[in-house]
Amino acid sequence: MEGIVTKSTGSWYRVITTKGHAVDCRLRGKLKIAGSKATNPVAVGDKVVFRMEDGNSTGIIEEILDRKNYIIRKATKLSRQTHVIAANIDQAVIIVTLALPRTSTGFIDRFLVTCEAYSIPACIIFNKLDLITTPGDKAKLEELSRMYTLIGYPCLSVSATEKTHTDQFDTLLKNKISLLAGHSGVGKSALINAIEPGFDLKVQAVSKMHKKGRHTTTFAEMFKLSNGGHIIDTPGIKEFGLVNFEAWELCHYFPEMRRFFNQCRYDNCTHYNEPGCRVKEEVSRGNIHIGRYENYLNILLGEDTRRSN
Repeated sequence: MEGIVTKSTGSWYRVITTKGHAVDCRLRGKLKIAGSKATNPVAVGDKVVFRMEDGNSTGIIEEILDRKNYIIRKATKLSRQTHVIAANIDQAVIIVTLALPRTSTGFIDRFLVTCEAYSIPACIIFNKLDLITTPGDKAKLEELSRMYTLIGYPCLSVSATEKTHTDQFDTLLKNKISLLAGHSGVGKSALINAIEPGFDLKVQAVSKMHKKGRHTTTFAEMFKLSNGGHIIDTPGIKEFGLVNFEAWELCHYFPEMRRFFNQCRYDNCTHYNEPGCRVKEEVSRGNIHIGRYENYLNILLGEDTRRSN
């Protein structure tokens, strides 16, 4: 039988069959994807072939069908292994907040780079709009929204608690399989509850002492929305380690830099300290945002995990 993995707990996987039946499955032996170094060979969103175990209501996954796409990150800071966050998705939605907790642009840009690398459309949701009250915070939100919109990433400002613009969030997810990602405490579960109250996902307050969220989502899980879409809710991501990027190709995953491909003096220009660099010229002219360029350099030099969390 065939089905789609809708929940992963590490050792067991919930599979929804083509007829809508839910079956808890485990992997057959050492089932792996050829050439994969992932810690989890099966991810939410995977289409699989499975068989029922004799005399049981559980199944065994025999085969993982070809993926349309997937998105990965480093399993740990020092690990060479990767973790597949989700597979076969139509778009990736990163939920961010300017405070309680603060989401750095470094984190956002690493996530967007990975989406670019795996050809997954991405958009940014600024949640907790109700907490943006000072002129400085409002200016910061406008600056970031304008910056990301200009380079091709749709942005939406919402408030899950006040249900501000949550109808637009609902429209964004309509008839699509969407990955929702972000730090713990940014309000992923609250946003889902705002558009689907029947889900009643667990929500916890952000720690006032540490100004960080508490994990409410333990395992990645796919939910079917009443608007025809599906969302994959993920555990809060503290860091987003990039995987297998060469210095010369990194700029290809920054759309505003990609525009100037092959316009530098040297074909293998990394846009760091080479003379005759068109990208650096555009930064100095204000055509490439200095913050994005600094995040690019942090990633290029391997300093992004220290500076951007």
